[in-house]
Amino acid sequence: MEQVRGLVELMRPGNAVAAGGLTFIGAFVAGGLGAPAPMAFAVIATVLATGGGNAINDYFDREIDAINQPGRPIPRGAVSPRGALAFSIVLFVAAVALTLLLPPLAIAIAVINLVALVAYTEFFKGLPGLGNALVAYLTGSTFLYGGAAVDGYLVAVVVLFALAASATMAREIVKDVEDIEGDREEGLNTLPIAIGERRALVVAAVFVAVAIVASPTPYLRGTFGLPYLVALAPAVIAMAVAMYRSFDDPTTGQAWLKASMFAATIAFVVGRAAVVL
Repeated sequence: MEQVRGLVELMRPGNAVAAGGLTFIGAFVAGGLGAPAPMAFAVIATVLATGGGNAINDYFDREIDAINQPGRPIPRGAVSPRGALAFSIVLFVAAVALTLLLPPLAIAIAVINLVALVAYTEFFKGLPGLGNALVAYLTGSTFLYGGAAVDGYLVAVVVLFALAASATMAREIVKDVEDIEGDREEGLNTLPIAIGERRALVVAAVFVAVAIVASPTPYLRGTFGLPYLVALAPAVIAMAVAMYRSFDDPTTGQAWLKASMFAATIAFVVGRAAVVL
């Protein structure tokens, strides 16, 4: 039972299920309610792939976790390193098997994401800005994957991807500013350490501006109507305020950025629901 519990912990099920929820939203925004089977395959594949990515992350980080997080499954002995690696491969294979039932674009996105998940910890995690960008892409691409899985209308989903990726990039940078002292002690070379806190926050602000500018596109193109714009307005205002607060209080700023991105995602759901109804 301890080994089973350890394997479940490796997946970080809350995180994996949340990623599946983003894929569902992407499929819904693309108008995928008429394709329940592909939608279900995509959601389950996302949960499995995210779980596999979390497991392989723990495999690569096992030596650091032995010092910083000894309660994780591998350091405490619940799962062996080889067992964690094998488990991650099983999850990836299952995710790929489900993805092969989907349209070619969804398969292409899944392949790119699987490579990115494996490469993140080993190659990109410690590189200033690049690790942040990969996390931002992976977050936004879950929406793209969901939309592609149902072969739906992708304009709104592409905007949602751009908004989510840009907002996530900004939040990751602000979070690095928040954690700068600890990261220095760990010997990490994050963007704020490489270019300075103020410059890093300016870079984050540029990404927030991109997200704000992109967000009205579905309304301007006539994809969504006024309900979308009404639901979007508070999220966009909160995003701008969050970035402003980040210059003085990164802790509050990054929390607000996360909340505002969630609110913007809900606006896309409202926009699609209004069209359906």
